[in-house]
Amino acid sequence: MNTYQRIVLAARPQGEVTPHHFRLETVPVPDLAEGQLLIRNHYLSLDPYMRGRMNDARSYAAPQALGETMIGGTVGEVVASRHPSFAAGDFVAAMGGWAEMAVSDGTGLRRLDPAAVPLSAYLGVVGMPGMTAWYGLNRILETQAGQTVCVSAASGAVGSAVGQLAKLRGCRVVGIAGGPEKCGYVVRELGFDACVDYRAGNLRADLKAATPDGIDGIFENVGGEVFDAALARTNPFARVALCGMIAGYDGADIPMRNVRLLLANRITLRGFIVTEHLDDWPAGLAELGALVAAGQLKYRETVAQGLASAPDAFIGLLKGRNVGKQLVKLV
Repeated sequence: MNTYQRIVLAARPQGEVTPHHFRLETVPVPDLAEGQLLIRNHYLSLDPYMRGRMNDARSYAAPQALGETMIGGTVGEVVASRHPSFAAGDFVAAMGGWAEMAVSDGTGLRRLDPAAVPLSAYLGVVGMPGMTAWYGLNRILETQAGQTVCVSAASGAVGSAVGQLAKLRGCRVVGIAGGPEKCGYVVRELGFDACVDYRAGNLRADLKAATPDGIDGIFENVGGEVFDAALARTNPFARVALCGMIAGYDGADIPMRNVRLLLANRITLRGFIVTEHLDDWPAGLAELGALVAAGQLKYRETVAQGLASAPDAFIGLLKGRNVGKQLVKLV
C-alpha cells in the first residue's frame, strides 16, 4: 500500500457540525525515519471532546488545525518499525487520528494484548472513556456504599462505566438518558437502579421519584437542564465530577437555575481532563481490564464501517444516536 486515506478538518463549524466541515484525502505513505514506526489503524474512536477542538477558541488543549488530520484515539497493528521498542505485529493504542495509517515516534503509545480483551475495548471501557469514569468516581466523587450517584448520558461509553463501577461499590445509581430504549438498556443490562428519560418531558419529577434520598454524587456529562435537575436533588456536601458539557458544544448558552445550590448545599464541583492524570492510568486500566475479563463490567459499541463514515458517525454521536462507545472500523 503506497497511499492511505485520512480525514482533515476543512472548515470550522458555527453551530452544528455537518459533513461539509470535513474532507477525505488520499496521501502517500511516508518513509520511516530512525526511531519511527508505521501503524495500520484497525479502529478509530469518536468522542464528544472532538467538537470542542474544532473551535478556534481558548481551551485546555490547542484547537484542531485546519487542513490537518482530525485528532482521535486509535488502536492498530505495527506494520513497519525502525523503533527499538516496537516490532511489526505489535498492537498499540495511539492518537493516530481519523486516518487509515499513522506514523509515530513511540511517544504515548500503549502496547495492547488483544487476547486479554477485544481490541476495540481498548478505545472504550479499557481506554480513555473507562479511565474517565474510573477517575471521576474514585478521585472526585469518592462515593461510599449506600450513597446515591446520578449519571447523565448514562448509556454512553463513559456513563455506562461510571454506573457499573458505582454499583460495584455498593451505591444506588440513577442514570439519565434519552429514550426508553437507552433507559431500558441502562437498567436491565447495566444494572442501574433507575434511569430517567429526559425526553419524556417530566425530567424533574421523574428524577425526584428516582432519588427519594437525594443525590450524593453527580457525574455530569451533559450540562444544561439535565445538570440543573440533578443539582435540585443534591444533599448537603454532595460532590460533582464535571466531565462534559455536551449541551453547549454547538456554542449555545447553557442556562442554569440552581447555581445557588452550589453554595446552599456546600457542594464540591470539580472539572477534570483525564489525560492530565496519567499517573492513575496503570492502576485504573488494570482494574478495568480485570473487570471486563471477569464479565463484571459490560459494554456496548456502535460501530460505523470505513473511514468515510466517520463524519456522519460523529454527527450522530453529538446528537445521541449511539449506544455505548462510538467507533469506526477501519480494517
